[in-house]
Parts: sequence; structure tokens; C-alpha cells
Amino acid sequence: MTVADRVLSRKTSTVLAGPPRRDRPGGAVPWDTARRIAAQAVRQLPPSDLPLEQSAGCRLAEPLRALVDLPRDDVAAMDGYAVAGPAPWRVIGRVLAGRSRHEGVLSPGTAVEIATGAPVPAGAESVLPYEAARVRYGPVVTEVSGASPRGKHIRRRGEECVEGTAVLAAGTPVTPLVLGLAAGLGHDTLRVRPRPLVSVLVTGDEVTSSGLPAEGMVRDAVGPFLPGLIGWAGGRAGEPLWLPDGEAALTAALSAHGGSAHVTAVCGASSKGRADHLRPVLERLGADVLVDGVAVRPGHPQLLARLPGGGLVVGLPGNPYAALSAALTLLVPAIRGLLGLPEARGERTALAGEAPSHPSDTRLVAVRRSARGAVPVGHDRPGSLWGAALADALAVVPPRWEGGQVELLTLPG
Repeated sequence: MTVADRVLSRKTSTVLAGPPRRDRPGGAVPWDTARRIAAQAVRQLPPSDLPLEQSAGCRLAEPLRALVDLPRDDVAAMDGYAVAGPAPWRVIGRVLAGRSRHEGVLSPGTAVEIATGAPVPAGAESVLPYEAARVRYGPVVTEVSGASPRGKHIRRRGEECVEGTAVLAAGTPVTPLVLGLAAGLGHDTLRVRPRPLVSVLVTGDEVTSSGLPAEGMVRDAVGPFLPGLIGWAGGRAGEPLWLPDGEAALTAALSAHGGSAHVTAVCGASSKGRADHLRPVLERLGADVLVDGVAVRPGHPQLLARLPGGGLVVGLPGNPYAALSAALTLLVPAIRGLLGLPEARGERTALAGEAPSHPSDTRLVAVRRSARGAVPVGHDRPGSLWGAALADALAVVPPRWEGGQVELLTLPG
């Protein structure tokens, strides 16, 4: 255990749990091992009680239970007349939803006009809809008749669920419809697993974030896709920050963001060229490197480290498709680990097309699902997202693969 590990183990608020040293070989880590290291390098975030409007996109930390019977009262399911006894019925009043309630018990042969959702009076046996009613008029409606089977068009108290019923399991994503359900069951807050915060740092003197790139420049393609991928995985991304090359700017940004974010994604500084400063900066900051290079194509020069303060750093290559590969390898498993979710495993299928394997590295191949299997779409060079944009998954082609089924990594829709 490193010094950082010992410090972190004494902090109950930490989200990190370092993997044992035997999972950190000196060279490039096998692709599947790298995914496992990233998933196991974090602890599940503690639950929080959040207002409904702040819970969207989180996951339930406990079952969602009804705080009230649903419906709360015996209520009308149609606009019409609540009736008692056999027809005809003398109309003796009116009940509107939320505004009034009929006092006393309906006597046989009487009715009250009623609105959908309004509480039905005691003694009412059914609701006769307007469209089924035959009405005899005086100055007002005085008498109605028609066929109204006993119990028809009345929603009884607790018919949907009674107070205390668990309607959704822990781990359920909080969608807009879940928010509506929770509100209807009486909730103002939800106990959820908060979404991990991921800071995004894009480095490079040659990178421009808008407009047409000038000669010698390149338009950033990683910063625009990474927040959406982070959200798809269950995290929340901060606004991307663009940094010039150099250790000073990267050191300052990691010092600032590494203490507040659960994970910091650094794009474009994970290789070992003259302009790639992530490794010396991490060393200066006292970080513990967990993964330094992964045997995968594209995306070999990726990196995972833990800062002394507890945050993870994921180093992504600057080439967009390579950055996507690295994000699916290290970033997404770390986010899922913070949410307490198991490591994602894709379905297995045959490849319906050419996908040459590599002698030592896993290859991630852009494919589209079809009835014949996964069809490679091409255009999947490290510097282009063309193939990934055409694809709906990446096929995991193992080293020395000679055929058979492969795993598919689903891409964000």
C-alpha cells in the first residue's frame, strides 16, 4: 500500500480504493485488465437526499415507496354522475375535483354530478358517464337514468398501491417519468446515488475550440463528445477547459479540479512526446499511477492515476477515436464504479465482415448490428470519428483472434 493509500484509507469520505500492486504490470496492461482496474479503483459514492428537480439522471439509492395510498380516496374515473341504487336518480348536488365534497351518504335513487378525480360520496355504487346518461331537464338537471353497472368508473382508494408499497427498486435510473411517479406518491425529495463529477481538460497549443482551424491547427473533436459520453455513463461533466501545452498550466488545472471532481479527464497529453506533460505533472503532484498504457488499438497511450487528495485522473489520447477507445476502457468503468454499478458487459455476436486481429493488442472495431451479425463500417482510423458516428457499437477483437463471437460495446445513442 502506498503512502497515498494509507492516507486515503483513514478518510471516510474518500471514494477511492486502490487495486493491489499485482494488477499493475510495468508495460501496457491488457485491455480487459485495464477495465477491471478502473472499475475497482473507486468506491461507491454515498447516497444523498436531493429535491426532485435535482434528482433527474441519478439512480435510486433505495426502493421508491408510496407515501400515500394511490389513489388517496375513492375517486371518479369519468365525468358524469355518482349514483346510488337503481335508476332513475334524482340529482341532489355537484362535486368537483379538489373543490368540494358531498357530505353524508347517498341514498338509493339519488345522484351527484361529479368530475373526474373528485372523491365519490359514501354510498355511491358507480359513476354514470355523461355520454351514457339520459337526462331530464328542469331549470337544472333534475333526473338522470341509464345503464351503470355496480362499481363501474370508480377508482377505489389504494387500488394502484397502498402506502408503503415499493414500486421501483434501488438502482433504477431517475427518468422524467420516475420523477412524476415519485411526486404522485408524495415525495418532495429522493434518496439517490449522486452523479459523479468529471472535469474535462483539453490540452494542446494546436487545438482550437471553434471556427475553421488555421494552418497547423486542429479543431477539437474530443471536448464536444466527452460530456455527452460522461452523461450517458451516469456522470456529470463540468465545462471543458482548454489548456495550452506546458507543465505549468496542466499542474494548476489538475491542482484545482482534482480536488473537487471525482474524476478528471485530461485529453491530449497521455502519450510520451515532447508536448505530453501529464506523466511528469502527475509525478510532481505525488499521484499513484495505476495504468500506464493499455494493449488496445486505437488508444494505446492511455493512463489512469490517483491524486493524493483522492480524485482519479484519466489520461486520454488526443486523436478522437483513440480518445473514445480510452474513455470506454478507463473512464466509463470508473464512473460506473462510483455509482455502484457492475462492470458493463456487452452482448456477444459474430462479425459479419473483415476485422483483422493484432498479434498482441485488442482491437476496437466500429460496427453496426444486423441480422447477420456485427458489420464493420470502416473509417475507424485513430484521428477520425467518422466510423464511430456510423456505428452503434465497438466490437472487441481479441489478440490473435481467429473467428468466433466477439463482445460488443454499445455506443451512446
